[in-house]
Amino acid sequence: MMLRRLPTSIALTATAAVGALLLTACGGSSSAKGTDGKLDVVASFYPMEYLAQQIGGEHVKVTGLTKAGVEPHDLELTAKQVAQVKGADAVVYLKGLQPAVDKAVAQTDSKHVIDATAASPLVDHHLDEGHAEGDGHEHEGAAGDPHIWLDPNRYATVAKSVGAELAKADPAHAADYQKNTDQTVADLAALDQEFKTGLKDAKGKSFVTSHAAFGYLADAYGINQIAINGVDPEAEPTPAKLAEVQQAAKQHGVTTIFFETLVSPKLAETVAKDLGLKTAVLDPLEGVKDPAKETYFSVMRQNLHNLQTAFGITG
Repeated sequence: MMLRRLPTSIALTATAAVGALLLTACGGSSSAKGTDGKLDVVASFYPMEYLAQQIGGEHVKVTGLTKAGVEPHDLELTAKQVAQVKGADAVVYLKGLQPAVDKAVAQTDSKHVIDATAASPLVDHHLDEGHAEGDGHEHEGAAGDPHIWLDPNRYATVAKSVGAELAKADPAHAADYQKNTDQTVADLAALDQEFKTGLKDAKGKSFVTSHAAFGYLADAYGINQIAINGVDPEAEPTPAKLAEVQQAAKQHGVTTIFFETLVSPKLAETVAKDLGLKTAVLDPLEGVKDPAKETYFSVMRQNLHNLQTAFGITG
């Protein structure tokens, strides 16, 4: 059989098409944006996801690894999620909180990885030494209390880090990222002032929580956390630990035992019943059940209100 030669115009068109495909394939990894023109940002859990959304705005597509309403400490990633981390334009996470995420981040191809602990180093609140209360003289260390977002000032520091890295990943929209960062930091400063004003009459007072998530908040506003559990909300306290908490609650005139939204309230309810005290929610904001109805700021303001009620502060 004789092979026909393609017309020159068709051959050139085919060659150009193949060249374009090759350029697209080769250039994909160097592009800082996804196919929709937005930065593909992966965030480990709600506080990191919220910052990425607030600061990235319309220029980013944020994928959260921890689903709404799910407690993040024991997150296991699917193969699809690992691939999302590996191929993301930027990753926002908190090192040490979720081992599966730490492992995936170690394998990522992204040059833009924001670790919240690099912006705001963790503090050891002596949670592994059986202490029921913080002493106000904690020591920084590689491992420590991860709940830095519950102090608005620390969270603002992380926000600045997120904004700076998104600007590096997408210089064309650097001004927008800076504007959004400035607004977020200003909002957090206002929230900090609300807490300072709202808790000024509570300095030195104690509150009991189901797990030790509020050390940074307590440090920031001069109040004292008595925790039933350590940083792991699913842990089972020993009888000795329960007795210690009950004694401390009586000693400090505690009126309320706080539980949280993503973990069973049974333990807090048991302690409250034994002591004849009330229960209420103090949300560590590790996740929200309905992001369409709740935000970081709305939950934090509710936390402030609940603390004021427990401390007998009105107005």
